[in-house]
Amino acid sequence: MKTLRSHVCGHWHEATTGFTELHDPCSEQVVARVSSVGIDFRATLEHARSKGGPTLRQLTFAQRGDLLQSMSKALYADRDALIELSLQTTGTTRKDAKFDLDGATATLAFYANLGKELGNRRVLVDGEGLALGRTERFYGRHMRVPLLGAAIQINAFNFPAWGFAEKAACSLLAGVPAISKPASSTAMVTARCVEILVEANILPDGVLQFICGEAGDLLSHLGPQDALAFTGSAATALKLRRTENLLASSTRVNIEADSLNAAVLGPDVAVGSDTWNLFLKDVEREITQKTGQKCTAVRRVFVPASMLDTVLSELADRLGRVVTGNPADPSVTMGPLTSARQLEDGLAGITTLQAQARLVLGSGHRIDGVGNPAGTGFFLAPTLLHAPEARAATAVHNHEVFGPVATIMTHDDSAADAAALVALGQGTLVTSVYSDDDAWVSRFVEAGGAWTGRLYLGSSKMAEQAMGSGLVLPQSIHGGPGRAGGGEELGGLRGLEFYTRRVALQGSRKMVESLAEMR
Repeated sequence: MKTLRSHVCGHWHEATTGFTELHDPCSEQVVARVSSVGIDFRATLEHARSKGGPTLRQLTFAQRGDLLQSMSKALYADRDALIELSLQTTGTTRKDAKFDLDGATATLAFYANLGKELGNRRVLVDGEGLALGRTERFYGRHMRVPLLGAAIQINAFNFPAWGFAEKAACSLLAGVPAISKPASSTAMVTARCVEILVEANILPDGVLQFICGEAGDLLSHLGPQDALAFTGSAATALKLRRTENLLASSTRVNIEADSLNAAVLGPDVAVGSDTWNLFLKDVEREITQKTGQKCTAVRRVFVPASMLDTVLSELADRLGRVVTGNPADPSVTMGPLTSARQLEDGLAGITTLQAQARLVLGSGHRIDGVGNPAGTGFFLAPTLLHAPEARAATAVHNHEVFGPVATIMTHDDSAADAAALVALGQGTLVTSVYSDDDAWVSRFVEAGGAWTGRLYLGSSKMAEQAMGSGLVLPQSIHGGPGRAGGGEELGGLRGLEFYTRRVALQGSRKMVESLAEMR
C-alpha cells in the first residue's frame, strides 16, 4: 500500500501513524493512505514566509511566469501517466481525467504568459494617477504589493490537479508562496503532481509546500500578512471563517463553496433551434461530467411551462443513454462517485429532494456499474426530478446533491420570474441563460445578475464556439455571492488581487510615478 508523503520545510515527510485510507471508488479496495502526523505546522508556515516569500518577491513578474511555465511543461510531460493514475484512483473517465489535467496545465500556462506580459516589474499599478493639490506637485496613485506572509490553499476532491494549479498559479505570480492541501480522497493525483515538480527541481525552496492529510493546527498560526483560499462545502467554510485568530488579525479568507447553479431556458427558444440544442447539450454535460461532482454543475433547470414536457422527455432520453460504470470498460461514459461518503450523501440528498419533487429518471438508489463486479463501487445513475411548484420546493433551492442529479421547474415566461427563482438558491457560481432575445436577457441580468458570479449566455450566435457553462476559464472570475462563498478566483490579473495589498501613494509626482514603476 502506498503512503502519500507531504513536502514541507524543504524535504519529504512520511508519517508513521494516524492514517486515513483511500479507496478505489470502483473496487472499493484500499489504494493508499495519508497522514500529516509529525509535521510541525508552525515551522512549515515560517519556512514559506522566510524562504519562499523573499525569493519570489525578488523576482520580476516575467521570472515568476517562467516558473509557472516550467511547472506547466513538467506536468504536461507526464500527462499520460497522470491520466492513468486518475483513472485508477479517482474513478473518473479518461475524458474527465483529461479535463482535470489539461485544465491544470492550461491555467499555469495562461498565468505564465500573463507574467511575461507584465514583464520586468515587481508590483502592479492600480488605476491612473491624479493631482491631490492645486498642482501635480502633490500627486496620488494606487499600486498593489504582495503580502509578506504565505497562502494556505485548501482544495476540494473533485479537481485534484486543476484546483491545486489554479490557486498556486495566482499566488506564485503575485509573489506569495503557497502551502497546498488537497482533499484526501483524491490526493494521489495531487501528490504525484507535486512529486513531478520536486523531481524537476523547478521551484526555489519554500515557494510551494504540500500537506497530505489533516491541516492540524496550521490555521491557528496565520496572521495579518497571510491568506487562506478554500474550496469546499459551505459548512466547512463557515467553520473556517469562525477561526478566532483569522478574525482577530483580519487574515484574508477567500471561499469558493457549493452552490445550486441554474440553467434557464428563455420563452423565445424554438424546439430544434441551435439555442435549443445547445441548452440540451450543455445541461446533459453539466449533470454528468465528473459524475456531477463539479462546483459549477447544473442543479436546477428552469423552463417555460409550455416546454416542460418536451424538455423532460428530451433530457430523460439523453441522460438515459449515459453508461454508468467502471471507466476501464470502453462503453462507460460516466464513472462512480468518489467515495462511500459521497454516495451516502448523494442518496440521502435525493430522498430529501423527493419530498417536493418526483423522480423522472433514476431510482434514487446505488446501482451496479457496467464492467464492475455486482455489489461493489460507488455508482449512482443520472437522476432527473421535477418539482411542480418551484417556489414551494424549498429543499431544491437549499440542498445540493453533489452528484449527477438535477431538478426541473417552470417559470412564467418573464425574465423577472426566472431571475427570482434562481435567486431562491441564495447565490450561484454560474447561471446559464439560453435565449436569442437580447431584451429578455437584459431584463434577466438586471434582475438576477447580483445573485451569480458568472453569467453564461447561450445563444445561436455563440453556439458553435460554446464551451459549456461549467468550464472555469482563467480569463474570467470564478466565485459567487452568498451561498457560493462570496469569493473570487482567477479572472486574469484579478486573480492576483487576493494575494496583494492595495497601497495609496501620496507625494511628489516624480516620486510616486517612480515607485509605481518599481522594477
